[in-house]
Amino acid sequence: MLLLAFETSAKAASVALFEGDRLLGEAYQNTGLTHSQTLMVMAQDLLSQCGKTADQVTDVAVAAGPGSFTGVRIGVAAAKGFAWGAELPCWGVSTLEAMALGLGVYQGYVCPVMDARRNQVYNAGFYVNQGKITRVREDRAIALEALAAELEGLTEPIYLVGDGSALTYRTLGERIPDLVMPAEHRMHQRAVGVGLGALAMMARGESADAAALAPNYLRLSQAERERMEKGLK
Repeated sequence: MLLLAFETSAKAASVALFEGDRLLGEAYQNTGLTHSQTLMVMAQDLLSQCGKTADQVTDVAVAAGPGSFTGVRIGVAAAKGFAWGAELPCWGVSTLEAMALGLGVYQGYVCPVMDARRNQVYNAGFYVNQGKITRVREDRAIALEALAAELEGLTEPIYLVGDGSALTYRTLGERIPDLVMPAEHRMHQRAVGVGLGALAMMARGESADAAALAPNYLRLSQAERERMEKGLK
């Protein structure tokens, strides 16, 4: 099994390649260029550097959201396009779960946070016990004040991850002393976590269908909200 994973849900773009459960390589770029310019070039280069070809890929995975509306859309379109012609399984992985898996915490809570604007974050919750990860909160958009109320009762370290980490730590750090701010190189979403998420879905016996895969934005875009507001007037 050769799995190619894409991550474009935020400013950085990355691609990872797994052979079975072994990571062969990862390409990561956070230069400000648009994902549509870099993603497929990175995928082609990574396959070549690992001595593989596109015809050998058996599965594709992508961070399906939440995240940047444009970024998620680009990643899902690229993954579906790659999978469609070869009729490959295409695994849509929660961006938040992928971040938790990619962080690699051995013990404690993992709190993925992505800035959703309007004083909210996209968030989920996970508990890691001796390296085994369990989801404790579903993906949602939540106000930081409401998130603080949930985290206050926890008694183990709470590891932040995602592009909303700095905002969350700055806002809640004094109130919740168990918050742990990640190092910069571990803060951002990466395709390795997406690949690990897809492998976990396979292990659970879930199915993947490129035709049915759609982005999970969790809420309407600003343009859609404005259009609805105009329609109500």
